[in-house]
Amino acid sequence: MAQNPPSDIQIRVHSRRGGNVIHPVEIDTPQVSSLAPAPAPAPTPVVYEEIKHFKKWFPWLVPSFVIANVIMLIITMYVNNCPKNSVSCIAGFLGRFSFQPFKENPLLGPSSSALEKMGALDVSKVVHGHQGWRLITCVWLHGGVFHLLANMLSLLVIGIRLEQEFGFVRIGLLYLISGFGGSLFSALFIQSNISVGASGALFGLLGGMLSELITNWTIYANKVAAFLTLVIIIVINLAVGILPHVDNFAHIGGFVSGFLLGFVFLIRPQFGWVSQRYAPPGYPSIASKSKFKMYQYILWIISLVLLIVGFTAGLVLLLRGVDLNDQCSWCHYLSCVPTSKWSCNTEPVSCLSEQTGDQLTLTCSINNRTSTYTLLNATTSQIQGLCIQLCR
Repeated sequence: MAQNPPSDIQIRVHSRRGGNVIHPVEIDTPQVSSLAPAPAPAPTPVVYEEIKHFKKWFPWLVPSFVIANVIMLIITMYVNNCPKNSVSCIAGFLGRFSFQPFKENPLLGPSSSALEKMGALDVSKVVHGHQGWRLITCVWLHGGVFHLLANMLSLLVIGIRLEQEFGFVRIGLLYLISGFGGSLFSALFIQSNISVGASGALFGLLGGMLSELITNWTIYANKVAAFLTLVIIIVINLAVGILPHVDNFAHIGGFVSGFLLGFVFLIRPQFGWVSQRYAPPGYPSIASKSKFKMYQYILWIISLVLLIVGFTAGLVLLLRGVDLNDQCSWCHYLSCVPTSKWSCNTEPVSCLSEQTGDQLTLTCSINNRTSTYTLLNATTSQIQGLCIQLCR
């Protein structure tokens, strides 16, 4: 009896835009007695299961990051204790969790002194106080409710999708290292004010998405459309950073760090290798293929070298107290562009104070405004808050 030709079995692989990925495996067929007539040959059934290199992960780390950031803001507000340390507060019914006045903090949040106590990035304390941990802790702090909402919504939209695709280990490292890179780059340029926020880490995720698209270029169906869409989103977000009181240096540093890390962490094997690896036993082998393409290896090596050199050089310059604004006269425009509507003056505010009985007189050293307050035995925190409101 002539044998039927073997049925054509193909490995089906979904792109990252699709659902779980599956591949065929053989299943055992029941044994037939040699005395019974041979049954007509039937096509071998195919059972599909997930390929681990393209499986979907359950996202739990990104939601955990969101919860951690919310908890840190609550703790910061508790430490802030506006009723005790300020003359006036917003939402006083919240007690010690009430917010600083809008003139002092328009983001519905704590005072700068409270953020500094909690670990905000203060370059002078990093360089002269040997508090390098502030490069990491500042990523988990936010200036207020509005700041937190904007960053956490972006983190959920971007981060959950990436964690589903690449798992918590790679996305967690991408987030943390990018946040550190953003803080490091910011510290080399902004040395007169404190800085907080997860924006550097978020821009690292955007940078990782862009490099992932480049290094895994062959698996995308609509390559150009995906590339242009992502670039437009990145450009718009970086353009927002030229507004005052926005640390665009952290955005840029985080984005560059994430872009390089994406070539290292988010590389995918080519489909030919996956098909070869997961072909069922006995299936005719195809030409042997390497796991990654040559350009992926090249980008991986270049990116890893640039990351090591960049972080090392940045840390050395920072710990030596170098201000890169002295080497680059135009770089400050990357973070703020002055217009007729706003100023980019970032000098720390200071006031001359004079206490006469229960009358406190403050004079702003920036605009020479003077104001008198009825306040007996004013604390340092109260004077600082009133000074910020007077100078703005």
